[in-house]
Amino acid sequence: MKFRESETLELKRIVVDDIKKEIIAFANTNGGEIYVGIEDDGAVTGLENVDESSLQVTNMVRETIKPDLTMFVHYEAQEIEAKQVLKISVQRGTKRPYYLAKKGLRPEGVYVRQGNSAAPASDAAILKMIRESSGETFEETRSARQELTFETAAHEFAKRGVEFGEAQMKTLGVLDSDGLYTNLGLLLSGECAHTIKLAVFQDSDQSVFKDRAEFSGSLLKQLNEAYTYIDRFNSTRATFEKLLRIDTRDYPETALREALLNLIVHRDYAFRASSLISIYDDRIEFVSIGGLVQGIEREDLDMGISVCRNPNLAGVFYRLKLIEAYGTGIRKIMAAYEASERKPLIETSANAFRLTLPNTNAVSRKTHYQVSEPGAASETEEAGILNLAKRNGSVTRAAVEELLKTSPSSATRCLRKLVESGELVPKGAGRSTKYVPKS
Repeated sequence: MKFRESETLELKRIVVDDIKKEIIAFANTNGGEIYVGIEDDGAVTGLENVDESSLQVTNMVRETIKPDLTMFVHYEAQEIEAKQVLKISVQRGTKRPYYLAKKGLRPEGVYVRQGNSAAPASDAAILKMIRESSGETFEETRSARQELTFETAAHEFAKRGVEFGEAQMKTLGVLDSDGLYTNLGLLLSGECAHTIKLAVFQDSDQSVFKDRAEFSGSLLKQLNEAYTYIDRFNSTRATFEKLLRIDTRDYPETALREALLNLIVHRDYAFRASSLISIYDDRIEFVSIGGLVQGIEREDLDMGISVCRNPNLAGVFYRLKLIEAYGTGIRKIMAAYEASERKPLIETSANAFRLTLPNTNAVSRKTHYQVSEPGAASETEEAGILNLAKRNGSVTRAAVEELLKTSPSSATRCLRKLVESGELVPKGAGRSTKYVPKS
């Protein structure tokens, strides 16, 4: 029998350190066989002690290759041309990519079979192997990056008195059974590649930018920074019922918080696009990548049905007391707007989810805008001002503010319009000015 190296056959005269690269390459590709005791040209030289060579390779596989590959490597002593050789059979592994423990999941640590030799795998090939051999969800998949830091996560856990050691990381799914970081670990680490982009616009469209920001790093860091930023634009409007002052924020804080948590917990991180938050005068839009989880329809959300795309990430947020229970966020948002005329809007597509929170004070403000320009006051409002003036003999700016529930500048413009049309005549000056009906 004449031996010749090929895609599935490797020949070695003795056990050398590079043999582990050949084993990794076969396990990452289509499997193969290695004969130790045979020269590259096919000449059989044999081994003095097959058992010792077998033990040497066994230890090498167990100690230097990750994940555990031992169950996919088999050893057999054979006699060829009256000489002892070692046959090593390597099967294609189920937890690819396999790599040198000291090198990690980088091209210098991951090898594939190309022709009749082992070659470093490209970054793209490594990612492809990870996707093909990992679990069904992104967060369970082994991270292609293993050099991760967890300063923010450790701080958040410590702040709540929750341990965040290796045992807890495995329980939460940050580490897999082989002690390797998962994509959940990547999302919680400072090296997270996903971001949140936020933009503030002048009015109710995207024609003019007022401000913009992008938040990166651990998702926990992004959560805190994005909420702090949004809260800056959540203004408070004061109204009065007789002597009672009532302060109303533009957006219910519960709704803002749950919308932001929903944006982070439920998005599809298999896509690299950023989550988007857009702030307008009359609304805030939260757009996350990934539509509804397969099997869930838009109508199901109204019935309180929810399936979490990232249950392990939700579990971390639950442990940190950021969420109280799974699937309650949308219901809390709707409940926060129960007394409001304008309700949140949910829109979905195959690849995106948009939640729009209306500004609860925008209706009143819209009225302000309508009466803040000449001709903006309705005929009914003008008639109301005139009737009040005739009934009391005069009317003041403060009385118009109360009547129309509007701002001082808007009330002034309304009165100016009636003065210009000859309906009212101003008497006095400054704040003491009274407007009397034309006689």
